[in-house]
Amino acid sequence: MTGTFKQKNSGNVLVLLVYGLILKFSIFLHPQAPLQQPDDHFLYRWLISFLHPLNLWPGVYSLISYLLLYSQALLLNRVCNAQKMMAKPSYLVAMSYMLTTSLIVEWNYFSAPLLINSLLIWLFYRLNTLYNSPRPGSVVFNAGLIMGFITLLYQPAIVFVLFLMFAVFIVRPFRIKEWLIGLLGVTAPYYFLGLLLFLTNQWDWKKIQPDISFSLPPMPGSIFVTISIALLVLPFIIGGFYVQNNLSKMFIQVRKSWSLLLVCLLISMLIILINGGTNYVNWSLCIVPLAVFHGAAYFYPHSRLFPAIMHWIIFGYALYVNYWLPA
Repeated sequence: MTGTFKQKNSGNVLVLLVYGLILKFSIFLHPQAPLQQPDDHFLYRWLISFLHPLNLWPGVYSLISYLLLYSQALLLNRVCNAQKMMAKPSYLVAMSYMLTTSLIVEWNYFSAPLLINSLLIWLFYRLNTLYNSPRPGSVVFNAGLIMGFITLLYQPAIVFVLFLMFAVFIVRPFRIKEWLIGLLGVTAPYYFLGLLLFLTNQWDWKKIQPDISFSLPPMPGSIFVTISIALLVLPFIIGGFYVQNNLSKMFIQVRKSWSLLLVCLLISMLIILINGGTNYVNWSLCIVPLAVFHGAAYFYPHSRLFPAIMHWIIFGYALYVNYWLPA
């Protein structure tokens, strides 16, 4: 399977669709309504309040979730190929995304972090274009605007503002003007939302104020969660090792892209410490950078046997988690 996705063949788009359905068809067998958490922010709560009166069959949300995951995998793969993050274009990142999101059952359901991942991939693309942009101010503002919507979906995601600041520092020479433009973009959605609430006599600062607190993340409740975490971490370490060994062969812009992913992963892990909660839904915010490093772990080894064995072990375990473990 890794050999199939290692080739840049347009038919892999269809293969990925079938591959994802095999992994995730259980969400259609056991459909669930959208997940709601205390840390959801105004936009997601508004979306749920809009959808609730429609009384949609839970299977509709399963279909939306799958289409979101599938589109995210293809979009992330396209961004990585466009930025030449590996020596040759492939579909390994898309495969890795579908595979890693199958290791925790909650990551397949409709939730605020699932929506955020789409915006996070878009943000990663915008920040990558910043390096050669003739108008960096507009790119930084648009990135800040995306960040503002991210924070309005999920309260702990306010920490991603640090990612925006670090990203501008990594990609561009230090200019305080660009940092301020980025922060202006972050606050723009809050300004217009506050204005809308004021004009409709619904103004309440608490509706848009993030409620941030720090707490330890939940400890793995079973051996299966521990195995899932291990299967996320080990390919990441392997992929990071190969990326480090090949950095000297990469253009400086590609090196900066890998640095952005690493910073994104660190910030995502910091979110786990903010309003840690009692489940692993917000852990899915780590998947975007992890999937790219997993793709590198499948791409760079010269032997075909090692990536194949690693893939089928994770694939088989993901099937067990999604089909047999819930029962």
